[in-house]
Amino acid sequence: EAPAPAPLFRRVDITLVCSYKEEDVRSFQRAFGGLSSEHPATLVLRGVSVRDDGNLDDVTEYRVPQQDSSSPIVFEASAELVSIPHAEALLHADCHGEEVNCEISPYNSQKAGEEPCHTTWFMATLQLSGRISIALVLRGPHCGSQQEEKEHDPTLHPKLRIPMSKEGTLLTTVEFQSSSHNTSLHTRLGGSVTLNCRFALAPSSMLSSLEWRRQHQGSGRSLFQYQVGSTGPAMQPKVHVDVAEILKSGDASLSLQEVSVGDEGTYVCSVSTLLHQAQHIIRLHVTEPPRVRLIPAVVSFERDVTTTLTCNIAGYYPLDVSVSWTQKTPEDDEEIPLSNARFSSHRQSQDGTYSITSYLSISLAAAQAPATYSCHVSHVALAEPISVCAHLKAPEQMGSERLVGGFIATVIFIVVLFMVLRRRAANPRSEQLLRASE
Repeated sequence: EAPAPAPLFRRVDITLVCSYKEEDVRSFQRAFGGLSSEHPATLVLRGVSVRDDGNLDDVTEYRVPQQDSSSPIVFEASAELVSIPHAEALLHADCHGEEVNCEISPYNSQKAGEEPCHTTWFMATLQLSGRISIALVLRGPHCGSQQEEKEHDPTLHPKLRIPMSKEGTLLTTVEFQSSSHNTSLHTRLGGSVTLNCRFALAPSSMLSSLEWRRQHQGSGRSLFQYQVGSTGPAMQPKVHVDVAEILKSGDASLSLQEVSVGDEGTYVCSVSTLLHQAQHIIRLHVTEPPRVRLIPAVVSFERDVTTTLTCNIAGYYPLDVSVSWTQKTPEDDEEIPLSNARFSSHRQSQDGTYSITSYLSISLAAAQAPATYSCHVSHVALAEPISVCAHLKAPEQMGSERLVGGFIATVIFIVVLFMVLRRRAANPRSEQLLRASE
């Protein structure tokens, strides 16, 4: 068979509505009604390579509108040096009804103070429908000497006071990107889960270090740490990050084996170059559905007797669980809620899961029979509530069931007796035949 043709790619412009948040050391003034440091902005990713699925005919090149004092700050970012992750999802977000949150802010290079003249850097953070996070480090206009600035006489942006293009935009280049396609994950106890984290660098940038940390309830712990040029990574048990994939494809995803309750928390993937650092936060939620058992399943009707139904709910995590009781008789169209249930305190087992017991007392003197009593349990790990039932038998049902049970027992006794007598009758004949043969 002929090999399948390679997918076609096309370079397009992706335009995103953003907000620009500049650094403001007088943040306390904003808390008391000071001037806001947020401005409307537009991020134009130029020359993004996307898969051409035949639906790109309507995609046109972005043209800068006429700029005035009320216009958004336009950042034109060349994406030819670094691939933009999830480009198709960003391009078609409006068509698919997905929301893109975009925020741009100044980024101070870690070695800015060592440079003879400070190149302007920006960080663009994108959130796609709350599930995909993307960080883009943008290199601003080239920083020249004072003599070069006098010769070229650049026009400064009225808000940012840095050189801008003739159209009034800020020309930048994507030098570094990192992303994660799962900002929040749910997993079961004992399973395995992969926390996604990827990055890509321009040829002029080099990876310096990579670290995974876990934070939970005010404490933090390093799970994986790799320094370029070191002998090897430092890694905790149950954790795996493929260093070869980090260096080859920029895949820094962390695999976690045999997940326990203690693994729940916030995981931070930090990718660093000599100049920049980008982080992605992934929240891992451990969930385990409850096991529910109701005893007894059948209640015998006896007057002036109180029977207690016990609903055992065990093995669930996290703690919050909802338990309710209902009653229904043949005359009822709907289940009737009951409010006289009692509950034990929560108990926690060694694996971190919880259990609780609910009790419902039924006074048979006041109860209607037949009736069905149900224990309903809701929990975050359940797609729908669990309902278990106990049946209260009517007196005539119990009497008829006793008659049927007695009849069945009598029939069984007669059959067994007949088989025993028949076997005994057959034994003397076999003995007579044996004697005659001798």
